[in-house]
Amino acid sequence: MKLKNVLIVVENIEEAKKFYHDLFGLETVLDNEENMILTERLVLQEKKIWEEFLGKGTVPESNSCELYFEEKNIEEFVEKLERLYPSIQYVNRLMTLDWGQKMVRFYDPDGNLIEVRTPM
Repeated sequence: MKLKNVLIVVENIEEAKKFYHDLFGLETVLDNEENMILTERLVLQEKKIWEEFLGKGTVPESNSCELYFEEKNIEEFVEKLERLYPSIQYVNRLMTLDWGQKMVRFYDPDGNLIEVRTPM
């Protein structure tokens, strides 16, 4: 068995696509309008489709999972984040952990948790 993709639910797929392209450089691999695969195998799915399929609502900022990225120049990344998305909601701003690794956590515009760290 092989994990193929990670899917996140978004309110507006075009805005989410722009967000992930602006910050992480992800490109569109497959666009099925309300379901989109980006590079790194991240799948965006419109909230209305997801909720119709499940018959249940979604919970933004549920903190039950996160997307994890690594970035060598994290200070430059945080500057870009603040410049492009000044109203981004942080869980924690850029910090240095006890062992020297730097980390920032924030929510994407749809409440999906994202963590960015420097590589170990």
